[in-house]
Amino acid sequence: MDGGLTLPGTMPGGMTDASVLQLGLGWFPETHGGAENMFYHLARHLPQQGFAVAGLVLGNTATTLDGGARIDSFAPAGASLPRRLAAARSAVGEALRRRPPDLVASHFALNTVGALPALRNRPLVVHFHGPWALESAAEGAGALSVRLKFLVERLVYRQAARFIVLSDAFATILTERYGVAPERIHRVPGGVEADRFDLPDSRRDARARLGWPQGRPVILTVRRLVKRMGLAALIDAMVELRRRAPDALLVVAGRGPEAAALQDRIGALGLEEHVRLLGFVPDAMLPLAYRAADLCVMPSQALEGFGLTALESLAAGTPVLVTPVGGLPEVVEGLDGDLVLAGTDARAVGIGLAEALTGVRRLPGADACRALVRSRFDWPVIAARTAAVYRSVLL
Repeated sequence: MDGGLTLPGTMPGGMTDASVLQLGLGWFPETHGGAENMFYHLARHLPQQGFAVAGLVLGNTATTLDGGARIDSFAPAGASLPRRLAAARSAVGEALRRRPPDLVASHFALNTVGALPALRNRPLVVHFHGPWALESAAEGAGALSVRLKFLVERLVYRQAARFIVLSDAFATILTERYGVAPERIHRVPGGVEADRFDLPDSRRDARARLGWPQGRPVILTVRRLVKRMGLAALIDAMVELRRRAPDALLVVAGRGPEAAALQDRIGALGLEEHVRLLGFVPDAMLPLAYRAADLCVMPSQALEGFGLTALESLAAGTPVLVTPVGGLPEVVEGLDGDLVLAGTDARAVGIGLAEALTGVRRLPGADACRALVRSRFDWPVIAARTAAVYRSVLL
């Protein structure tokens, strides 16, 4: 662990009434993912809800945030599994000895399992960001690896007092696949910094800044390039879309192991002028990319618990089409528009995109998209709901 971990005492003004030790996967400025994003923003916003926060993550960080949260790494991101487990156990034990928190919140089972003996007498809340074992199976992991991951999850979940899930879809998985009683599960969706994505730029200005074409309808998807994200089906859908909207351009932001296969698919279908793989887009540039697009799409095929990028798109005022998978329909619930596609296959995606671009499918306006995000998903709202779950454990 980098440096000694101590929980902050109180917020300025004496507002702190409880303390939480957060056990994360990684630190969002270093690694990008949904679990890392939520950990990062909870660390920033929970102090405003009366919680002193300390956190342990993989990586190289050692930082104190403006609100007083102290975040330290317990092992490098590339540490071997034995070193990682031992380091997590040691770091958690040290944190409990120095200044015991009122409760512990786990964001990733593997980084918690080694410390379970030390946490037996400490309330534990699990943030269920997704079924680790099932996601691994969907991405082609071997049977033994999947079984071991499932075992790690079950060991951690057995000790938890409460669970926070991102969607009703994940609550169902937690109940049916892991045997968790429904009364222990609380739904708190992911959050977004509404102000950061609500840019003053017009779509034309945003495209000019990014160097994107002005005269073409642009569809954006921000995805990790793995099989279950549905990118192969989305590229196939562009064949149908090209017939109905000849100038349409699909822009794919993200990186992952499927990049080469997807580029080959683009070439085989003759879509070089209609699909661009951008690779990694820095987090600071994402609001501009969402603003520059006419439409975003989430073509997920399986195990999509929430869909943070759909939320980010709405926060930028850009409507998003989603497949009827997992928690995606819950993100767009309440918007006046036909935003849920009929299916996950290329034909359903292609028809839906064509209908959206040609005005056949109803889409909400920019103001409605932003208003939904501010009322339901802005981080102060999500932090308050999370704090309420934490307090329910302490009663």
